[in-house]
Amino acid sequence: MPDLPTPKDAAEAALFSECWDAVLSYADLCTAGSTAATRLAEEAFALGIREARAAESATVRATGRRSPRLPVIPLLLTAVRTTAAAWETGGKGHDLDPDLRLWLNSDKAARYTGPPLSRPLALRGLRDLQEPDAALLWLAEVETLPLTVVARRLGLDPAVVGDELAQVRGLFRDRCHRAHLDSPMTAHCRSYAGLLDVVTRSPATDIPEDLSRHLSRCVDCAEAAACLRPHGGGLPVALVGGVIGWGGLAYLERRRRAAEVRLGVGRPEPAEGDGADPGAATQRARVVRTSLLAAAAVVVSLLALAVSMMPFGGSDMDDSAGTTPSGRRQAPAPLPSSPSYTTPEATSSPPPTTDGSPADDGHGEEPQGTSSATAGGAGPDGDGPAPCEFAFDLVNQWPDGFQATLTLTTADALDGWRVAWTFGDGQRVGQMWDANVAQNGSRVTATAADYNKAVPAGGTLSFGFLASWKGKNAPPYDVALNGRECAKTG
Repeated sequence: MPDLPTPKDAAEAALFSECWDAVLSYADLCTAGSTAATRLAEEAFALGIREARAAESATVRATGRRSPRLPVIPLLLTAVRTTAAAWETGGKGHDLDPDLRLWLNSDKAARYTGPPLSRPLALRGLRDLQEPDAALLWLAEVETLPLTVVARRLGLDPAVVGDELAQVRGLFRDRCHRAHLDSPMTAHCRSYAGLLDVVTRSPATDIPEDLSRHLSRCVDCAEAAACLRPHGGGLPVALVGGVIGWGGLAYLERRRRAAEVRLGVGRPEPAEGDGADPGAATQRARVVRTSLLAAAAVVVSLLALAVSMMPFGGSDMDDSAGTTPSGRRQAPAPLPSSPSYTTPEATSSPPPTTDGSPADDGHGEEPQGTSSATAGGAGPDGDGPAPCEFAFDLVNQWPDGFQATLTLTTADALDGWRVAWTFGDGQRVGQMWDANVAQNGSRVTATAADYNKAVPAGGTLSFGFLASWKGKNAPPYDVALNGRECAKTG
């Protein structure tokens, strides 16, 4: 672990090691490179630990009365946001993610430091819980740890931790309901407050049409609905959005994947206080990015071999001209232009048609590719084997947005990749992780980050994103890898 505050005892040392992974993961989302991410995480960690110790001392001096504060991990995550804001005002904003810089200078960021009654409802509800209850809720819902692991970390009985979590969800709902009634609201919103409380108490209750229409238009009431319906599956999103704000959904997805890596590939967690080396935690956030892909490559190798034997028909050439990526999160700061993985063969003129005229893809541009992408001997319009398959996973969807993951299996080895697809219903990608994103109309292009551009033959590549939609949300089509069309899995 980097040079951080000195733990007071073995228990605090174990806590530091556990929290550092979460802090570095969020700091990596907030910055434009790994060096800046580590520096931001170090500063935020030191700030957060000082705040936690100060709050603990204040509680002791106040004869046992607890001042409202967050559990350690969400407290440290808010310290990352606070430190990032200090970088922006202090002339170091160039090291931050461009989208985060825009957010920090918007009214959305001001909510987290403004008047207490105007702050996000989930933040107020979590702070109003007893700290052990709030920690249980955060570890189970946001960090997505199994309840047995949560019970061990918090010293709870594993046999009853599920019942305790259900009770804490109810307490959180009650705190949020009270905070909602105390919030400044328009007369129109207040007229729906009682009805919103009633319909969110049971998962089986239908939402009346007029309330549903109001929730689709009012951000504050929709936020309240997510907090007041803890059994509806939206509680993790409400918690992470209310506590850290920008990048909340991307952080949530990272923690879910990190938990799967730790528990799904047979790597046991070191027990607290057993002498585990905390220095290894510094690299854990980076390992998470590629470990899932490495494990999946072994599983899908036989599938990729079968894919390579399938007939492959003609396809449309990739029509997306890469623009400067949006600067997303964990990839290093984007260069002035998108990274290009072209070869002389890939950038040469298109093959002539039967009448001798150059082929035209309808957009006046040539597809980028890699030497490995064209090594199979069949071009995008040839009859060679299908170069890849893709699977589109709609992870979550809400009235005006959704979260999705796109996974591709490639028959050829890649030393760089560019995935393009078309949305037919006007969807707009707003944030992406594990790739850089550019969108031109309905055509979206995702390009590899530095750490995942190499993919072995028969391997997989995967990235996730958040996007908006209206009216209809059909899956993407015309998915192409380095200019060659991919077949849909299954």
